[in-house]
Amino acid sequence: MSVATSRRTSDPGTRRWMRGGVLLGLGLGGFFDGIVLHQILQWHHLLSARELPVTLDALKLNTLFDGLFHALTYVLTVAGVLLVWQGRGESGQPRPWPVFAGTLLLGWGLFNVVEGLINHQLLGLHHVRPGPHQLAYDLGFLAWGAVMIVLGRALMRPRPG
Repeated sequence: MSVATSRRTSDPGTRRWMRGGVLLGLGLGGFFDGIVLHQILQWHHLLSARELPVTLDALKLNTLFDGLFHALTYVLTVAGVLLVWQGRGESGQPRPWPVFAGTLLLGWGLFNVVEGLINHQLLGLHHVRPGPHQLAYDLGFLAWGAVMIVLGRALMRPRPG
């Protein structure tokens, strides 16, 4: 690691905006999941494997937990924006775009892997798309997350110069 690289990663402002980017990625991953998979495609709700949304009361419960999930993703997103803002640097120099994109991908990938392992596999709260091939959808969700983590980490690697 070069002196410039160690200075860049040990700088509190750099660490702050990078953490903010990861939090933004977590929030964006959650919003994508909730908006696209829960609402637009209607493949699942947060509790749909435990409480099938086949009655009005069950749908209300699932919708409530979807809303709580969205509230959490909102908090993550706001926290990420605040950290990025605080870590923008006093010099006014723009932060490297590829590194920032890497933090977003890392956060989104972490969302997919953690949510996929905990909610889909361990707790069985829901599956990406229940029914035929549900394991393939769940594994695809995990693989997509893993690819984003790998790409994110690659973009975050210090570049010479």
